[in-house]
Amino acid sequence: MNTQNWTNWQRAVIKVGSALIAPNGDQVSDQYILPIAQFINESRLAGKEVIIVSSGSVAAGRNEINCHDQGVTIAEKQAMAAVGQVKMMENWQRCFDVSCAQLLITHGDLRDRRRYVNIKNTVRELLINNIIPIINENDTVATQEIKVGDNDNLAALVALVSDADVLFICSDIDGLYDADPKTNRNAKLLPSVDAITKDIYALAGDTQNKIATGGMITKLQAAEKTTNNGINTFIVNGKNENTFSKLSNNQHVGTWFKAVNNKDSAKKQWLQYTLHASGKLVIDEGAQAALLGNGASLLAKGIVSAQGDFVRGDAIDIEYNNEIIARGLSQYSKAELALILGKDSAEFESILGFRLGSKHTEEIIHRDDLVLFNS
Repeated sequence: MNTQNWTNWQRAVIKVGSALIAPNGDQVSDQYILPIAQFINESRLAGKEVIIVSSGSVAAGRNEINCHDQGVTIAEKQAMAAVGQVKMMENWQRCFDVSCAQLLITHGDLRDRRRYVNIKNTVRELLINNIIPIINENDTVATQEIKVGDNDNLAALVALVSDADVLFICSDIDGLYDADPKTNRNAKLLPSVDAITKDIYALAGDTQNKIATGGMITKLQAAEKTTNNGINTFIVNGKNENTFSKLSNNQHVGTWFKAVNNKDSAKKQWLQYTLHASGKLVIDEGAQAALLGNGASLLAKGIVSAQGDFVRGDAIDIEYNNEIIARGLSQYSKAELALILGKDSAEFESILGFRLGSKHTEEIIHRDDLVLFNS
């Protein structure tokens, strides 16, 4: 797809937030999702595919769980999500004549390469069989360590794993403004954004929605993930039913974050945007030049120090001059690397007591398992 012509999309991810699923914060409603569902139905009739990332399970189940006066506990919130998932899915299913499928995932699923591929294959199979995938974070069991944390970034990761062409993030405002439209009547909507810079991030404010987990900042984070990988991204007003009639007619609406024609490999998308780094390697000037200039692998002799607690196969960041320049999968544990950093590979056997072979290589991070970040 020509990234500058978003109307040619064939596969879309639509993120729908809690404010649209449960406008009152305590039960589901079809007030705002009916126009979205109509847009999805029209798109599917035109031969296009749509994946939904839906918030709202906690809000949907809020009235079913008795809470402590001191505030909602984690267990109570997870119980709300458990009962609310059913209500949310029933609400969506009523909008369609075809079957919907529920996928509950966590960051732990996305950062495991095998489960990541399984998710990709499952979504593909559902679409082949004319079923609408509806995805949400698994709030019933997810702990802080394995949560994505907000469905804006989850939608971006879903767009990556599903090879989508476009991501529509439905919000309760028209898009990104040059000032807060709720406090500044002179604020102007930005119809398009060519690059997500520090100045663009500076325009983001905190969420005012008590039942939402994200604000504009998480939407910009999501847009940065997707646009850097060739996926056009829109922030649109999901409460305005004209939004979806315009989208059905290929009319520009909301704020369009234009895709950069930079399709990384699926594995490098996973490395950069899905994995959490378990440690950090500080490298010298020679290693930095080899990585950035020659596309080389990272060798032990170019490593100055190792930080964190990681094992073989974990993702680790690479730092040079106080800047993270890359991330990759380590071929060695922290304990092993502590013994060989700065050394030549010819010394590994005498230091570690085993030969290089199928288990260990001379590269600490192979270039095929490494992704360079933009400066």
